[in-house]
Amino acid sequence: MTLSAVQRSGAGARLIGPGATLGVLGSGQLGRMFTIAARRLGYRVHTFSPDQDTPTGQVADVEVTASYEDLDKLRSFAGQVQVVTFEFENVPTVAVEAISEIVPVRPSGAALYTAQQRGREKAFLSGHGFPTVPFARVDSIERLRDAVARIGPPVVVKTAAFGYDGKGQRKMTQAGEVDAAWQSVGGAEVVVEKFINLQAEISVIAARGLDGSVEEYVPFENRHSHHILDVTTAPALIAPEIAARARDIARSILEQLEYIGVLCVEFFVSTENELFVNELAPRPHNSGHLTVDAAVTSQFEQQVRAITGLPLGSAELLRPAAMANLLGDLWTDSEPNWAAACAFPDVKLHLYGKAEPRPGRKMGHLTAMGKTVHEAQERVIAARDALLL
Repeated sequence: MTLSAVQRSGAGARLIGPGATLGVLGSGQLGRMFTIAARRLGYRVHTFSPDQDTPTGQVADVEVTASYEDLDKLRSFAGQVQVVTFEFENVPTVAVEAISEIVPVRPSGAALYTAQQRGREKAFLSGHGFPTVPFARVDSIERLRDAVARIGPPVVVKTAAFGYDGKGQRKMTQAGEVDAAWQSVGGAEVVVEKFINLQAEISVIAARGLDGSVEEYVPFENRHSHHILDVTTAPALIAPEIAARARDIARSILEQLEYIGVLCVEFFVSTENELFVNELAPRPHNSGHLTVDAAVTSQFEQQVRAITGLPLGSAELLRPAAMANLLGDLWTDSEPNWAAACAFPDVKLHLYGKAEPRPGRKMGHLTAMGKTVHEAQERVIAARDALLL
């Protein structure tokens, strides 16, 4: 760390300037893109996870391979960096507490604790007046039966912890499915939510800095396939008043959590134009990958700026854009035809350095921009289709 790497910045906060070393818990593609953004700004990066030769580790200065329960290794890791952030939220609370005794953790352990478990997250949102679908937290089959009767089918039953990309979820269309639902996703706390007829699923990615300033991107529209994000388009084609309200809600959530870093707020927009907060991701988000190519400041650079105390960058979108995920399914028969996709001169290819393609595994993404959202979407889908030529 250079002598100028830590300075005073606004309201007594400490600026962690370029030349310092940033720590990231987790080592997937989000950490990889965070590291690339940090390097552009002159920072070094250390990553910590149970895995080795990871997407983040391939581009970081130091890759530490150890369990999140290894508190000695975590303390040693913390002693080599000036601030720690996350690219993976399912980190044990005890690990965050051990690190925070040595260096700042941003976002805070309290914010992470709220967002990493659906029951606590829903309680926070409803307790602060943010719009959610009717829901209940239950921890037994009897309470599940009562909740389904009270809310009324159809409902979605979700595990309270460790669920993502549709894992740990089951839709129920009638009360008689309670036993099967509990057997498939129960056994611990679950969240029961009213099923909503959707007009759209959108996300608002926002950052809050050490000085309390907030920058939020325009809402992005997300389309899923088999519960995994397939295509994101920006800006979302929704009513302007819904877009404005979604941005206001995201800003308010950041402020209520006293959040430092990047947060993704996922929303449901119903066919009746109602807006509901679905869930929070306390880190950059898959839907925000298009910001690397299509925004003045990417979500990953915003994460670096926020946790170090640098002023946040502009979240302005340069042009309408679309992002398409590349899953391991593309490798089923042979290596994808990279030349065919790259023959689209205005499409950008991003691969994550994962050695083993598996069905459903996120291996990379494509981004395209266009004069309109529809043009960008058609372009990125055509480029992805070309991978199989």
